[in-house]
Amino acid sequence: AGALITDPGVVRQIHIDYINAGADVITTNTYGVNRIELNKEGIEGRYAELNKLACRLAAEARDTSQRKVLIAGSLPPLKGSFRPDLVGPREEMEKFYQEQTELLSSYVDLFICETMSSVAEGCAAATVATKTGKPVWVAWTLHDDRSGRLRSGESLGEAILSLQDLNVSGFLANCCSPESITHIMPELTDSGAHWVGGYANTFTPIPKEWTLDGNKDSDGFLSLRSDLDSDRYVGHVAKWLTQGATVVGGCCGTRPSYTKKMRILIDTELMNRN
Repeated sequence: AGALITDPGVVRQIHIDYINAGADVITTNTYGVNRIELNKEGIEGRYAELNKLACRLAAEARDTSQRKVLIAGSLPPLKGSFRPDLVGPREEMEKFYQEQTELLSSYVDLFICETMSSVAEGCAAATVATKTGKPVWVAWTLHDDRSGRLRSGESLGEAILSLQDLNVSGFLANCCSPESITHIMPELTDSGAHWVGGYANTFTPIPKEWTLDGNKDSDGFLSLRSDLDSDRYVGHVAKWLTQGATVVGGCCGTRPSYTKKMRILIDTELMNRN
């Protein structure tokens, strides 16, 4: 979020880099732009300004490209990533998501409720997002034990079932190991959602009760795996496509080079089918 203040041009250029690499969807840089996080830095008053700026930068990047690119509005966890124990009451979450969706709605083509660590978190974000009339995707982050469960310990089946009465068009897994996504891809494809898939991170296992700005030795910046360069990562993506994924991408630790190789993989598969 700080980059929106210090280097907005870099944020725009990052969007352009991914578009040039072949991305069909770019995501607004709003993951860390929520009142709770901004309040920690004493800039909560810039909440609306920064959300709108993030949208404008994505739109400017799209408009400079010669490709048809969709903009996904990121609706993030509100009290830290990977922490289902910190997820607040439903009413509180919906209030925050309502405010953010109102700011983003006129700029984005769809909403993505991402890195949802529990059933309640994903349901709260999706409930609000679907009221906008925009397409909505929900992406859950899975436990590092590769059990196929959310970080809350709840099953993916429970998470999908919680959204059955909402107009959610995409079920995905994100910001977890690619192996975890491979494990649950059959369940995602069996869900009946129009869009299914995943975008993994390249982190080593995330410590329990981790926080980015915490004081524990295990807090702070997370380390990256040494065995997930772009070629190996795309090897996992190829498995997801074989399993029926219709949306693939990269989360933390991936770069435009990863997207470029995914684009080549997808285009090659499409050409072979034809």
